[in-house]
Amino acid sequence: MSEERFELLRRLEALLFASAEPLTANELAARMPDGTDIEDLLEELRGQYASRGVTLVQRGRGWAFRTAPDVAPYLKVERELARKLSRAAVETLAIIAYQQPVTRAEIEEIRGVGLGKGTLDLLLEAGWIRPRGRRRVPGRPVTWGTTEAFLDHFGLESIEALPGIDELKAAGLLDRRGGMSTIAMRQDDLLSGAEDGNGDGDDDSFRKDEEETDYALDIDPDELPAATGKERY
Repeated sequence: MSEERFELLRRLEALLFASAEPLTANELAARMPDGTDIEDLLEELRGQYASRGVTLVQRGRGWAFRTAPDVAPYLKVERELARKLSRAAVETLAIIAYQQPVTRAEIEEIRGVGLGKGTLDLLLEAGWIRPRGRRRVPGRPVTWGTTEAFLDHFGLESIEALPGIDELKAAGLLDRRGGMSTIAMRQDDLLSGAEDGNGDGDDDSFRKDEEETDYALDIDPDELPAATGKERY
């Protein structure tokens, strides 16, 4: 390895180490000499860290150093979360992840129940979803999709890395009727397009605690900022 390439790798390593959030290739290139082959350097750096306690991973369009999965259990700290996601929020997030871009009405059709007033707001505040534009139909409803912060939090390289039906069955997340025990909907609705959206497999007792009539967002989607500071939309 030439001294020049070694220095480029050191600079790239420092940039990634200093950033709290994943950085895209364009963001890295802006801080590197003109003409630098960022993608090639990233792959080489990823190879150098492949067997280390900290690895270089890709999260959507971004790159970041993260703890190696096999040593992560030794670093866990038990703490009480100030705000846990409700079952409705988990269901909604799952639908958005698998069906994006998806409108509020489409989410409600798949779940078979009206969406509570603050569910989308909660996911937006967490930085896991963002507006993806408006559907070109009457009323021009806002569509929603996941963010790179969602990928980073759940350790996914891309949306394509979401588990399929076989993986969900192996993890015990599909019940005997084919419904998802933690997402409470039929697997074919969630993973194959939600053609009928009748909400089979839902726990009706849980629905009593969810608002079913208030469909208004607390904020105007047109005025929403990007979900995370590093993303460009």
